[in-house]
Amino acid sequence: MNLARLLENTAKRAPERVGLRFEGKDYTYEELDRRANSLASGLTSLGFRPGDRCIVMIQSSVEFITVYYALLKMGVVIVPVNFLYKNRELSHIFRDSGAKGFIGMDPFLHEAAKALNGFSHLCIRIAAGVKQGSGFTPLERIDGPEVFHAYPAEDNHTAAIIYTSGTTGVPKGAMLTHNNLASNAMTVADMRQTDPEDVVIGVLPLYHIFGQTSGMNASIYLGQAFHLFRQFEPDKVIRCIEKENSTILFAVPTIFNRLIQETDRSGIRRSSLRFCISGGASLPVELLRRFEERFQTKIYEGYGLSECSPVCVENPFGKKTKPGSIGLPIPGFKARIVDSSDRDVEPGQVGELIVKGPGVMKGYLNRPEATAKAIVNGWLHTGDLARMDEDGYIYIVERKKDMIIRGGYNIYPREIEELLFQHPDIVEAAVYGVPNDDLGEEVVADLVLRAGSSVTGDEIRLFVKERVAPYKYPRIVRLVNDLPRSHTGKVLKRELRNRYRANT
Repeated sequence: MNLARLLENTAKRAPERVGLRFEGKDYTYEELDRRANSLASGLTSLGFRPGDRCIVMIQSSVEFITVYYALLKMGVVIVPVNFLYKNRELSHIFRDSGAKGFIGMDPFLHEAAKALNGFSHLCIRIAAGVKQGSGFTPLERIDGPEVFHAYPAEDNHTAAIIYTSGTTGVPKGAMLTHNNLASNAMTVADMRQTDPEDVVIGVLPLYHIFGQTSGMNASIYLGQAFHLFRQFEPDKVIRCIEKENSTILFAVPTIFNRLIQETDRSGIRRSSLRFCISGGASLPVELLRRFEERFQTKIYEGYGLSECSPVCVENPFGKKTKPGSIGLPIPGFKARIVDSSDRDVEPGQVGELIVKGPGVMKGYLNRPEATAKAIVNGWLHTGDLARMDEDGYIYIVERKKDMIIRGGYNIYPREIEELLFQHPDIVEAAVYGVPNDDLGEEVVADLVLRAGSSVTGDEIRLFVKERVAPYKYPRIVRLVNDLPRSHTGKVLKRELRNRYRANT
């Protein structure tokens, strides 16, 4: 089934129902579907064909949703990327994806334009909010007939490629099929008790798989109103919660924390939140309790990853939840905790979490060896260390992969370390995460400088900040004399964290 059927079916079933609320304007499901059809017709006339790949670098907006479903209808593979990425990050994705087209948005085109200079195969270049002659075809001028017959995609045809890094720091493209994404959206929607009148608050960025599946696709499948925010602004979200009659919020822990902080200052007159879903990072138990009390609602913590489309585990709706636990496998999924030989460990013991289900990716683009390592006999190795209690509830203990989650965003130390090594004054570099009450984790860089160097921590921060997305650069830079290493020469990051704690 083509994933675009989610929109088409709802548009037929409830054409006049509000499907999107965005910046003061309502769009019905019929209107959203007509817009997607018109754009699909216009994009086809520009030369897109089924199986082509298209970079989508658009901020959360009606344009993102229209482009997303238009490309699905055409059978074109969507490659969503963060609109804050810089030249260095984009160049790898442009090269690795083999994309034929690029659709961006002003004012987030400067870095993309620099990267595009080196890739002639990206021959169709489009952007919203630009004028003719800018080097991009204005998205607003692309249209065609409002009737478009969706490409008959097979379940295993790739619908989207989501770039996600590993311990190497080199982003890999997780190939998600139409069935992966459709089944995940429908499953997470059906396993909760919702009402067509519920309004889904869309604060998660739509380039992120969590925002796409749980926010956009699930609400469209159910025929709910999706109240989308271009970016997360706590005061505006509070006003929305107060104004609407019944709302649902999908968020990362940092967002819950920021909403608490906002109400500390402004208070809240009433809460319309029926329930919330937390993912993207571990939710501190105290934060969960404070939010539930403040907003008179219930948070169901879950777990997912890009390779799973993304949800695979969640505390069961309307049933027993356990604070600190990510819950149970969702319908259709299985989960195990295994040792290094993939043998199940006893309840309560720590091992690697592996999962199996309809959301598990097809594989990594251009990386058969990485795919074979990640998926063994149909089981996806998550790289996360976890334990399972006697009731089957799962608790994440520690990430096996050396990854930092800052405000719900994944940051891979190796990527930042390799960038730091490009600075002429840096001899050694180690990047790691430390706990942060607001963001979950903060990025720390411990550096050994060349003898006689006078470079400052602020200068190094700026060096990194200019080359990566804003959430990635280390806010804490420490200039040290040495880095602790094992007998094999591996930097001991646990010791670095101990040193950090001892000095703070």
